[in-house]
Amino acid sequence: MAAAKGMDFGGITLIAAVSSISGGTLRNLFLMKSPSWILDPWLFLSIGLAVALTIIRKSTEPVGRVMLSLDTFGLAVATVSSAEFAINAHVNPVIASILGLIGGVTGGLLRDVLCQVEPVLLHRETIGTSCFLGAITCVGLHELHINRFIPIIVGALVVIAIRELSIRFEWHLPRI
Repeated sequence: MAAAKGMDFGGITLIAAVSSISGGTLRNLFLMKSPSWILDPWLFLSIGLAVALTIIRKSTEPVGRVMLSLDTFGLAVATVSSAEFAINAHVNPVIASILGLIGGVTGGLLRDVLCQVEPVLLHRETIGTSCFLGAITCVGLHELHINRFIPIIVGALVVIAIRELSIRFEWHLPRI
């Protein structure tokens, strides 16, 4: 998106960094923990790789279906990893679900705001709904003391299924 908006290499790098680390950073700050990138600066390696690929590819085309699917997968990972992180911090299940939502949607929301486009979160594809339901699923299954990996996998599948279905069938939440 940053390349499509005509940003320079610095702008592309900023957008990549903000969209990659802001959800986990906000989640950690709410939990009064250090952001992961402070403790593990190697996380910036993947951001650097994404920036390099964007610059090398020089594509300013709109996001295609493959990229939307990759974004959906990333959304699922961010949501369930945030919910799982909150669970491991021993917070209330409701709070863990909310932090799963925050971890999932913050990066895309800030990306859209910084790129000066209407945030997708606020009008399309039920992104927030899919993240929240995925986080609730992950946390709920964890509360039932089901094997640790099943809540993560099922929660991620809920995010993916709801978002993919909403894209395919153009589902949207009602508007006033």
